[in-house]
Amino acid sequence: MTIAGIFPGQGSQSLGMLSELGATFPEIRATFQNASDVLGRDLWQMAQEGPEAALNSTENTQPLMLAAGIAVWNVWLKQGGCQPAAVAGHSLGEYSALVAAGVLDFADAVSLVAERARLMQSSVTEGEGAMAAILGLEDDQIVAACAQAANGEVVEAVNFNSPGQVVIAGSAAAVERAIQVATEMGAKKAVKLSVSVPSHCALMKPAAEKLSARLLSSTFTAANMPVLHNVDATARSSAADTRTALEQQLYRPVRWGDTIQRLQGEYGVTAAIEFGPGKVLTGLNRRIDRKLGAVCVHDNKTLEEALKLCEEANA
Repeated sequence: MTIAGIFPGQGSQSLGMLSELGATFPEIRATFQNASDVLGRDLWQMAQEGPEAALNSTENTQPLMLAAGIAVWNVWLKQGGCQPAAVAGHSLGEYSALVAAGVLDFADAVSLVAERARLMQSSVTEGEGAMAAILGLEDDQIVAACAQAANGEVVEAVNFNSPGQVVIAGSAAAVERAIQVATEMGAKKAVKLSVSVPSHCALMKPAAEKLSARLLSSTFTAANMPVLHNVDATARSSAADTRTALEQQLYRPVRWGDTIQRLQGEYGVTAAIEFGPGKVLTGLNRRIDRKLGAVCVHDNKTLEEALKLCEEANA
């Protein structure tokens, strides 16, 4: 058995997340404390007590989910978990993967992600952008629906998550039109997402240009294992290429299905362990390939399950 490590992004947060692990393993609270010290706000208290509006605000959610992924990763390492053959993260989770692989220092990543969130939030006035999940159509049908609905505005397929599940993003009115077109094409479901930022579409290009300067001031070191990037499901070998991939990630689609297939094909991965709350990626991976082993480590029981997978991999 060959294991990949994967890290969730925005949307996997919930009140009370990681509470059991936090009560059992000091690494959880310590990691959140380190992130809180960087930002000057108590992320663990926010994760446990809310308010929910603060938890779901992009500027809080992104550093909070980075802390959550790395907190669980730190417990994994402390408990003797094996090193994956490769790692990847969905959207914001890509930064967690880079920290896990030793490319980014955690404290620097917290600061970087907080700036990323601020730039994303400020680039589009709240209410002017939207995202929606479209279920039950082929990828090319959804691309065509977006092209038909655009009418001079931005609406694009931005998350190719799994067969039959694609997320679109763009101007609010254009997203509404694309939902209508997709429904007429026979989509099983089209659901607006509760987000304040239309991620991974052309509306994020101004934010990406500003993020570029911040990325240049961050130190990137050589990875101790491959990190597959969202934009093309490919690992990078230089700091310059990694910075470019992170900049492009803001306005180009997340190719999660391709990422899982690359992990299986190129790295021989047979099981993916998701580090962090939500089980979102574990659910997507089952839609991509039911034969792929999958565990989301978010409490004591799932940690034990993941460690057993590790033992099988080392057997």
